[in-house]
Amino acid sequence: MLIRNYVQQLKKEFKNYSGADLIKDLMAGLTVAAVALPLALAFGVSSGATAAAGLVTAIIAGLVIGAFSGGFYQISGPTGAMAAILMSVIAGYGLQGVFAATLIAGVLLVLCGIFHIGRLTSFIPAPVITGFTSGIAVIIAMGQIDNFFGVASEGSSAVQKLFSYGRLGFPVNLQAVLLGMFVVLFMVFFPKKWNAVVPASFLSIIIATVISVVMKLDVETVGAIPKTLFLEDRLDIAALNLQDIKGLFGPAVSIAMLGMIESLLCGASAGKMANVRLNSDQELVAQGIGNIILPFFGGIPATAAIARTSVALKSGARTRLTGIFHALGLLVFMFILGPVMAKIPLSALAGVLMVTAFRMNDWKEIRYIFSHHFKGAAAKYLITMAATILFDLTTAILLGVVTGLVLLVSRLSHIEINYEKVDMSRINNADERLNKKYENAAVAYLTGTIIFANTQNIEGILVKMQEFDTVLLSMRGVSYMDISGAITFMQVLAELQKQGKKIFLCGVPGSTMNMLKRSGIYDMIGENNFYWSVERALLEDGEAA
Repeated sequence: MLIRNYVQQLKKEFKNYSGADLIKDLMAGLTVAAVALPLALAFGVSSGATAAAGLVTAIIAGLVIGAFSGGFYQISGPTGAMAAILMSVIAGYGLQGVFAATLIAGVLLVLCGIFHIGRLTSFIPAPVITGFTSGIAVIIAMGQIDNFFGVASEGSSAVQKLFSYGRLGFPVNLQAVLLGMFVVLFMVFFPKKWNAVVPASFLSIIIATVISVVMKLDVETVGAIPKTLFLEDRLDIAALNLQDIKGLFGPAVSIAMLGMIESLLCGASAGKMANVRLNSDQELVAQGIGNIILPFFGGIPATAAIARTSVALKSGARTRLTGIFHALGLLVFMFILGPVMAKIPLSALAGVLMVTAFRMNDWKEIRYIFSHHFKGAAAKYLITMAATILFDLTTAILLGVVTGLVLLVSRLSHIEINYEKVDMSRINNADERLNKKYENAAVAYLTGTIIFANTQNIEGILVKMQEFDTVLLSMRGVSYMDISGAITFMQVLAELQKQGKKIFLCGVPGSTMNMLKRSGIYDMIGENNFYWSVERALLEDGEAA
């Protein structure tokens, strides 16, 4: 099924493909390559690997994932979010651990695509996604303190490294700081209309490198860029043991989960821009294949990147050849400009990542949540962000989703019950005989759900209806009833019957009626005591009498 869909997609994609379309794909690919180059180098360094690893990842991901992607517009490579996860993996297991976790994550992604698991991402609330994105942005920024200020830290996480400065000191390298600040200010104030022609990150890195070389600044640099796609540090299957694989399964799940979320969110957003819907299952399989292959080249995990994908579409991308041309462009940069890239200051790359981290945040949604005082959404956002920084992505998303479920249950458990004495004068066609019949009748209007969390409210009906001999329960607003609510409701109705009161259930929705029948309440009350409305119950029962 996946193969057939892929072939059909290619036929549709390349139907009437012309030389003009090829040129558009080529130019768009080279534009994306210019944007991707500094990011690939920076994310490679920030992950704890090397700049070369980031570059190889962008090249292989562009070729492999781009060729099999579920959407022609998807551009994949190393991302800041993924780099944030890898820091702790490298600290605990080294680069071989990262390679093994990437391989396992790739297998998981392929399985997710085959078994349609990607659909589960729709159950993650938007504030949770925004929260973990902000948390990752904070981790990226914290992880660049060393390179930006030219200092050294210790620890397996961004938080541990931050606290280590109190013990190790903070001897700032002023030259590194000035280069980093130059890049930050350059990217912030660079005109947007020019950015479409020459990416600010690309240009700022070039200028910062020239300054560093000409002035012979004493700053750390990227280091040698090998002229091969097969890096010296790559996956060595023989070096793995069962104990390490067990320990790496958790990080691999986090990598797979992040890859799935990032790729599908990127595809959903870009799909609207391109007016072409992403094939989610195929995209996950493509991401999985790419991440299975990457470790054998020495690459780190890759996923679809919204910034590079947006650039591709805005640059006129027509087919998936854009992603492939972007990869080939990076390959040319690697072989021709390797000696130049080796001299790029790490503080300059840190500046790029500082700005990237800031821009990762969905500031529009964050302002919306807090300016409109959505307390539940704010709680999900803050809890997920804090958990991302302090723990890991998997824990953060679980906490965010659990928080959302708790808040949802809390809201669903609220049931409003309004009581009103029957006034027959308000009902058309009601005669004097009915006034006397229902002079001691009352209606309880129920709105909400009847579930385990609000059974006490249901029991309150007994107290409120104590003085009346006819009880009408208007249930038009009861959208759901669980078994706990049904049991309590049955006990209340049984007690009302025991007290000799006449009971009518009115306006019961279909799903709630189904629960009443399954639980035995329908038979207990009797078919003749169910009416579509309170008015019908009063008139038709009165006429029957």
